[in-house]
Amino acid sequence: MNSVTCDLTVSLDGFLAGPHQSHSNPLGEGGEDLHRWQFEEPEANAAALQGILSAGAYIMGRNMFAGPGAGPWDEDWRGWWGEEPPYHAPVFVLTHHPRPPVQMQGGTTFHFVNNGIESALAQAREAAAGKDVAIAGGAETARQFLSAGLIDELRLHIAPLILGAGERLLDGVGNLKLEPTEVSGTRLVTHVRYRVVPSA
Repeated sequence: MNSVTCDLTVSLDGFLAGPHQSHSNPLGEGGEDLHRWQFEEPEANAAALQGILSAGAYIMGRNMFAGPGAGPWDEDWRGWWGEEPPYHAPVFVLTHHPRPPVQMQGGTTFHFVNNGIESALAQAREAAAGKDVAIAGGAETARQFLSAGLIDELRLHIAPLILGAGERLLDGVGNLKLEPTEVSGTRLVTHVRYRVVPSA
């Protein structure tokens, strides 16, 4: 069965996004600086970047697709990534509001799932055709899957920043047991791979 992975960039104090997130600033104050390693050191971090983009299907929360907010969809909204998103695979978006699939260039199709994380995972496993399924974020979505014991490997990319507030990854997750299996990094990031140890 496909493994379920989760790649997230966090600050040293555990935030995926800074304070005051908004539709125009979805990563909050200072949040964009978390991801400098992807754009300023792509060659040095090529293995980590390849790991993020090697899944056969992805799952993300509504906020990651459309920014903070709730309510019915703006049908014109097609995500943050332009007409050719980087996923090149099916992406399942958790939502409370049904919406027809949105097909993009390069093989990405966004599917909207309004009946829970287990349904999204089942659909993603089938679509991945034997490849891994990646939980793409954001924090609330990752917390739901971690709390449910549905992630096999957590890959944290830790930026040497202190955000002080914002969207914290592990709040409320509970007694999560992680076993580090690999550590690497550059001046802008430390990559730590953890195996999620199943509860006894």
